[in-house]
Amino acid sequence: MMKILFLNGPNLNLLGQREPEVYGRLSLADIEAKVRERAAKFKVEVEFRQSNIEGELVTWIQEAKGKFEVIVLNAAAYTHTSVALRDAIAAVGIPTIEIHLSNVHAREEFRHVSLIAPVCRGQIAGFGLNSYVLAVETAIIVNASK
Repeated sequence: MMKILFLNGPNLNLLGQREPEVYGRLSLADIEAKVRERAAKFKVEVEFRQSNIEGELVTWIQEAKGKFEVIVLNAAAYTHTSVALRDAIAAVGIPTIEIHLSNVHAREEFRHVSLIAPVCRGQIAGFGLNSYVLAVETAIIVNASK
């Protein structure tokens, strides 16, 4: 069975409380439940993790090799700053999809730059919960085209 690793970066544990006008009112647990619903329809397995610690995210990416077919990464603020995440994605060679709840390109200028985008297969941004749901289907397509 295909396995997708969903990694969530800093402050995403505060979803539902943090700037709901930008990130919505759903918690990360609510989003995970919707992702699991969608994954079950396609008979794929998902694992969901969140960390505020950059090094923990790097370790999870490194450990994913041989265990997961695709990584879906919402690196949150690390998107714009983390060479370490970029290098980990490039090193493991697992197709990675960058996702964001908000449309980062319609927000502050510093959010327009993604250090991880060049090593990801693509980016889904601006669809709130549906960025995650779309990532399930996109991961299946990416895996089939390997």
